Amino acid sequence: MHIDLTGKTALVTASSAGIGFAIAKGLAAAGAHVVVNGRSQGSVDKALAALRAELPAASLQGAVADLSDAAGTDALIAAVPAADILVNNAGIFELKPFFEIDDADWERYFQTNVMSGVRLSRHYLKGMLDRGWGRIVFISSESALNIPADMIHYGFSKTAQLAVARGLAKLATGSGVTVNSVLPGPTLSEGVKAMLKETAEKEGKSIEQAATEFVRSQRASSIIQRPATVDEVANMVVYVCSMQASATTGAALRVDGGVLDTI
Repeated sequence: MHIDLTGKTALVTASSAGIGFAIAKGLAAAGAHVVVNGRSQGSVDKALAALRAELPAASLQGAVADLSDAAGTDALIAAVPAADILVNNAGIFELKPFFEIDDADWERYFQTNVMSGVRLSRHYLKGMLDRGWGRIVFISSESALNIPADMIHYGFSKTAQLAVARGLAKLATGSGVTVNSVLPGPTLSEGVKAMLKETAEKEGKSIEQAATEFVRSQRASSIIQRPATVDEVANMVVYVCSMQASATTGAALRVDGGVLDTI
C-alpha cells in the first residue's frame, strides 16, 4: 500500500517528542506538509532539526503553543489557520491515588486532554467540511475502556475523547471527512521512559526491561507482552489519515498489544 498525502497539511499537536513526533515523521514521509507543535521554541526547533536530518525533502513548519488553555489553542489557530489533517495528540498523564486528585487536577486533565481537541476540531472541521475532505484523529488510550484505578482522572479524559470523536464523526456524515480515535496501550514514549526511570535505576535494569515488566505485571492481559514502540502507534495513525481509510470513521482503533480482553 502506497500512502500519498502530497498537498495535504497535517497539524499534529504535542509532536516535538514521543508518539506525536513519530506521527509527524510518518505523515511527513507520506508527503504531507506537517506542522510540528510543542510548548517551547526549543523543543519545536529540536524536533524540526531531527525530522529534517531524517527526511531532508520533508515539508515542515513549527508552531509553539501550550494547549492547556483556550489562549494557547487560539495562538495555534492563528499560526495555522487551516489544516486538512488534525491529530489531537496533546495530553498529560500521571499515576495518582484517587483521594489525592483534587479539583484542580480534574480541571487540568479536562482542559488539556479533552478541550484542546474540542477547540481545535471546532475550528478545523469547518474548513474540512467546506472542502469535502479531511481527517481528524484523537489519540486516546486503552485506558479509555480499561480505566486504571491508579489514574482515574486520566482514564476519564480518554473516555471523553471517544465520545467527542464519535459525535464529530456523525456530524460529518456523508462529507468525505472522517473522525476516529486511536487507542495505544503501554507505549515506550519519552513520557513513559521518564516515569519508569527511577524504578529502572533503583532496580539496576534498563528502561526497556522495566517497561516490559510493567506491562507483564500491570497490564497482564497484554498479548504481545511488551510495550509498543511509538512507530507502531504512528503506523496506525498514518493509515487512518490516508485516502485509503475513507470508509473508516467513528471508530476506536486499538494499538494496545491486545491488552483489552474483548472480541
